[in-house]
Order: sequence, then C-alpha cells, then structure tokens
Amino acid sequence: GNVEANERQLAYVQTRFPGWIQKVFANASYQYVRKGQPLFTIYSQQLVSTEQEYLLAKQNQQTFANDGHGMAAKERDWLLQASADRLRQFGVPASELARLERTGTVQHDITIESPASGYITEFNALPNQYAQAETKLYTIADLSSVWVDANVFQTDVGQLRPGTPATVTVDAYPGREFCGRIDQILPQVDPATRTVRVRSVFSNPGLAL
Repeated sequence: GNVEANERQLAYVQTRFPGWIQKVFANASYQYVRKGQPLFTIYSQQLVSTEQEYLLAKQNQQTFANDGHGMAAKERDWLLQASADRLRQFGVPASELARLERTGTVQHDITIESPASGYITEFNALPNQYAQAETKLYTIADLSSVWVDANVFQTDVGQLRPGTPATVTVDAYPGREFCGRIDQILPQVDPATRTVRVRSVFSNPGLAL
C-alpha cells in the first residue's frame, strides 16, 4: 500500500480580491504553520477603496447623527452596513475590522493568516507577485491522520467492509503496528493486476507514517 495525505484535511489559501503580495512569512515546503499564523501581507487597491468607503460611511453617520430621521438616515445606515459586509466577503479578519473601527485609518497592507494548522505542501506566494482572486497560494495538509491505499485482489475484496479495523506495518519500524479502519473501497479494478484499491484512515502520531 501507499501512504497519502488525507484529502479531507487539506486547506487551500486564496485571497478573495486581487493584489500585490508584499512580505512573505511562510516560504518553504513542509514548513509547519499554526491556525491564525501570518502567512503573507498583500496590498489591494480594491480592498483599500472598500475600507475608505466604510470610513466615509461611518463618518457621515456620526456627522448627521442628530439629523437621523427618514430615508436619509436609513440610507446612511445601509451604506455603512454594505461596506462592512463587503469587507467580510473579502475575508478580512475580524481583528482588521476591529482595528479599522478603533483607529479610523486605512491599512494598506493586510495580513493573511493560515486557516488551519498543518504542513505546507505547496506554495506560490512570492514577494512582489501579483495574485488574482483565483490564484491558489498555499496548500496546507493536516497530517495528524493519513490515508493508506492498499491493493487488494478482487477475489478477496468481498470480505471487506467500510469500518472494518485495519493494521499496517512498515519497514521503518520493525515490529510496530499502526491501527486504523477501512474508510472506502474504491469502485475500480486495475485490469492489469486485478486488484481494487482499499482506502483506510490511520492516526499518525509523531508523523511516523
């Protein structure tokens, strides 16, 4: 069999707006990062403009607070809420919204944080790089559990069921057994070997696997 990353525990890092990457803090494959750890900073004119709109709407709301009646007041509230919602849709962290509210100043470079703890298996974030919203900048894999794909002869696969306990031994640790369970029997037979791939899930303490 082969050990693979558990695809259910992969996280991808993309921005929801285009911009120029400034500083990069996580810059090596298989570097470990924690959830919330800064990955890079990015400058986006689109984001700056939205922050400016938010501050302007807030200023107008405060300026005309004593005049707050009728449609004009509702429109000011709506503009403030719309710009705040747009910032949230851009994925701006709550900490940045709180800073904007507190200081009343636009932050030109925003810090993007890791959405999960794990190891960087792919990264494309480089200083001075222009990133589109669809650019996949990082892939982060949580390797606390892994998949093991085993090739089982088609004549034997009928004896297996998802949830059945499974054990694995590897040459690197003679005499040690890793315990897991069958997760899925993949619906394809290799025509050359007449085997079926059986996927099992194993805990991976100490990243031994």
